[in-house]
Amino acid sequence: MTASSPVRWLLFLFALGILPVIACAQPAPVIKLSVHDTIQPISAGYIERGLEEAKRRRSSAVLLSLGTPGGLLDSTRLIVQAIEQSAIPVIVYISPTGSRAGSAGFFILESGDIAAMAPGTNAGAAHPVTLGGQPDPILKQKIENDAAAFLRSYVTRRGRNADAAEDAVRNSKSYSDEEALHLHLTDLTAFSDDDLLRQLDGRTIQRFDGSPVTLHLAGAPVVLFPHSLRERILGRLANPDLAVVTLILGALLIYLEFNVPGTVVPGAVGTLLVVLALFGLNLLPIHYTAVFLLLAAIVLLVLEAKFASHGVLGLAGTVALIFGLATLVDGPIPEQRVHLTTAIALGMAFAIITFGLAFIALRARRNKILTGPEALIGVIAEVRTPLAPIGQVEVRGEIWQARFPGDPPHPSPGESVVVRSVDGLTLLVEVVSRPGNQPFK
Repeated sequence: MTASSPVRWLLFLFALGILPVIACAQPAPVIKLSVHDTIQPISAGYIERGLEEAKRRRSSAVLLSLGTPGGLLDSTRLIVQAIEQSAIPVIVYISPTGSRAGSAGFFILESGDIAAMAPGTNAGAAHPVTLGGQPDPILKQKIENDAAAFLRSYVTRRGRNADAAEDAVRNSKSYSDEEALHLHLTDLTAFSDDDLLRQLDGRTIQRFDGSPVTLHLAGAPVVLFPHSLRERILGRLANPDLAVVTLILGALLIYLEFNVPGTVVPGAVGTLLVVLALFGLNLLPIHYTAVFLLLAAIVLLVLEAKFASHGVLGLAGTVALIFGLATLVDGPIPEQRVHLTTAIALGMAFAIITFGLAFIALRARRNKILTGPEALIGVIAEVRTPLAPIGQVEVRGEIWQARFPGDPPHPSPGESVVVRSVDGLTLLVEVVSRPGNQPFK
């Protein structure tokens, strides 16, 4: 053993002892969640999943970047409950500049351990909107009182201004970032994620259960928690306009499969689109009267394609389809309803295709028969044997028995005749070149 061996062993043991210290000095990551869409079951599931991941990774904090026009109150309650029960402190940050936390977003903002806003953002206008038309005054008051009590139940425990928060519910007040900070609805204003974490480093906060926690965020890496493929697909389908477009496109492809059986691909793709649309619509508040309107519209349009009604059935079906699509989704905010222009465009497109199919079917019924002996009427034939009065003629490469019921002279071989009618398997013909020929009766 050389003299340097003990030194090497000492350095090795020192490294083993110092590594855990270095690892402990490295701050835990901050898990960043991003919700910039309407609040619905998909966004609620994403936030719950992100909080569980932050707990599993023992993160120093969860940063929820939020920008939303609002959404469903049931999903909002799930998100608030998940934030209140989170083992990791949650920072709700309205960002970037120009974003807003309207309606349901205001409830989520106030539920965070830290509520922050970027300059140029706003929050509020949290008055609940009832579904299915105007309720009676008592029911409306109950819904409003319930929403206000729900907000007060955690705003007070967070040490924020409960009166100003309740004003956003009862009077639809909306606040800029400066107004929210001045009224103690938020804790700070930050220009960016880094600025926000820098300001919060070393701050002691009180969790929802009353326990104090000091945030250590200096140098903490920010790790974005991505949406899953399922969440991305269903999140897009939770857009009412996209959901009904997918539904109508799928219905058209299935309709095409019924009119042109055996093609397989339209039916398979159409079924897939309809199923996806139903998944998306299942996430939204559906007005079931509109569902019956849609079913009635489809029946009327199919009947128009099968029976000639001079457009009466098709017109009624088109009107029912437009009204059904326009009232199908009964969301609390405009972003969660089908736009009237979308409903009109889809209804007119479906109607035009249906009328087109009906026109093709009507024209086919009026066309001359193209199969059987009747298809030979009006066709030029060549005489093969003398028609005196019965002989043979060649029609489209086939030999037929023919009879010439006219006056002599009878047609001779090589002469052209025209088929005027069919008697069983015998063609009744007359000479093409003779003037004054009259159709047989």
